[in-house]
Amino acid sequence: MEVSKQANLPTKFGNFIIQSFREDNNKAEHLVLKSNELGAIPLVRVHSECMTGDVFGSRKCDCGDELEIAMKRIAAENGMIIYLRQEGRGIGLFNKVNAYNLQDNGYDTVEANNKLGFGADLRNYDIVGKIFDYYGIKSIRLLTNNPKKISEISKFVKVQRDSILATPNQYNKEYLKIKQSKLGHLLES
Repeated sequence: MEVSKQANLPTKFGNFIIQSFREDNNKAEHLVLKSNELGAIPLVRVHSECMTGDVFGSRKCDCGDELEIAMKRIAAENGMIIYLRQEGRGIGLFNKVNAYNLQDNGYDTVEANNKLGFGADLRNYDIVGKIFDYYGIKSIRLLTNNPKKISEISKFVKVQRDSILATPNQYNKEYLKIKQSKLGHLLES
């Protein structure tokens, strides 16, 4: 793993320190945005890249809204965002757009991934453990609704779950139902 220098990143949500981590095996590059002080048990959001939601404000998912909620909370409470370059639950942007096409034709997100020959969620969290080691983190409050993420991250640190609930809209209501019914997401406070 290669680690970049740190730099200041002022945002509309608060001021962060940014640092990049490059994996050895596939050269994937991930980001950490952290507060100046992490505290004993930092608030952490492990967020997988969603260009359509994070950058373009897509209403088909809750990703961009969750990232915004996380940035506001971490700016106020101290902690970090680990931004993983694992677009489309690990299938990549090209395949994600193809999955969107299938969704436009009646498939849900899990069915669309399966129809394209992928599992429902192909993300890998090994780099997260290395990032925690780098910063000496042993316990976290994890902003997530995803039980798989809790299980995977618990391999590296002690995890206390902290709910992150974005407001549903007319375009993502079915998407959220599928996240809950087929992927087990904990979408109730």
